[in-house]
Amino acid sequence: MNDQDSNSQQPQPAKLQWQAVKDKIIKLASTGEWTHSSVQKVTTTFTQVLKTSRNKTIQWDVSGIKKIDSAGMMMIIHYYDLFQSINCTIHLLDANNEFSRLFELLRKYSIKTTKTDSAFSSRLLSPLELIGKNTVSFFLGLIEFLTFIGENFTTFIYSLTHFACIRFRSIFKNIEDAGVRAIPIVALTSFLIGIVIAYQGAVQLEKFGANIFIVDMIGISITRELAPLITAIVVAGRTGSSYTAQLGVMKITEEIDAMRTMGFDPHQFLVLPRILALMIALPLLILLADIIGILAGTLISHLHLHLSYAEFFHRLQTSLDIKHVWIGIGKGPFFAWLIASVGCFHGFQVSQNTESIGRYTTISVVNAIFLVIACDAAFSVLLTELGI
Repeated sequence: MNDQDSNSQQPQPAKLQWQAVKDKIIKLASTGEWTHSSVQKVTTTFTQVLKTSRNKTIQWDVSGIKKIDSAGMMMIIHYYDLFQSINCTIHLLDANNEFSRLFELLRKYSIKTTKTDSAFSSRLLSPLELIGKNTVSFFLGLIEFLTFIGENFTTFIYSLTHFACIRFRSIFKNIEDAGVRAIPIVALTSFLIGIVIAYQGAVQLEKFGANIFIVDMIGISITRELAPLITAIVVAGRTGSSYTAQLGVMKITEEIDAMRTMGFDPHQFLVLPRILALMIALPLLILLADIIGILAGTLISHLHLHLSYAEFFHRLQTSLDIKHVWIGIGKGPFFAWLIASVGCFHGFQVSQNTESIGRYTTISVVNAIFLVIACDAAFSVLLTELGI
């Protein structure tokens, strides 16, 4: 007797049985306890029913439900709306008063699934719906980014008026991370770019006997365009991603929230030192890239076109105006500001899971590289129109 009583008191998991009675009628029967601990077990059955129930009548018997909570009722409401969205006529059978009251109460707070007239209209509207969502998401993200920039600007102005608030030790530490430790990869990349430009230019100029003009090509193209752009792209992939990952981890471990609780401004302590450090380091890295790229071009010109080193540097002094060097270096602070701002902004967007770190790090690198290239194109158009 006791064994029977204990078995009768054991929880009965939620179950959903279904069968197609006629071509246009499907019968559903819910049994067991539809609570948060067992209700997920019936989702597979619901999925199977949805695949075969378009434009049909659903007769749903809920009299077998022994117990139901808000989680179970929200699932019933959710699939009730899904059936309606595929043009099903649905009837809830033998619902008791408690079930009906809970259904009506939670029905007010559920998000009803949009009903479409046909599968064709659904397929037709899906691309437009996706375009609309992406457009709204883009403008909302743009507004958030501009707000983030505004907060950084006000923090910077405050730091200028309160000089003691500037964290020089953090700035020097970030210069070491973003600048000094990036020297090997920047030097190697610049050397390879110099080799490529020299080889490609030498092949074409040798056809016309204009070997000496390889100096003009290497000097101007590397100092004005290639060294700043390639260096910024390398730094965006290396430093921009690290900024996002670092701040993202701090966001997940709630260090940033703890700083706000203690009255510390994250923009002043975390963002501003990184931006200033990169704005100092990137122009120096561009200067290094200029030197390495020109030396690589000098080497290839000597080996391939048989230009002596003395002849190369003599021609370089007459063909390369100092303005080209300054233009390239002058782009550095703008590129650095874009890279650091984007990296820190996406770091603050990381949500409370580790997957978002990888996703926002990828987004950060892609956005930073795109903005750097767009900024470089804007500089090229502007300076050309000004005749500089």
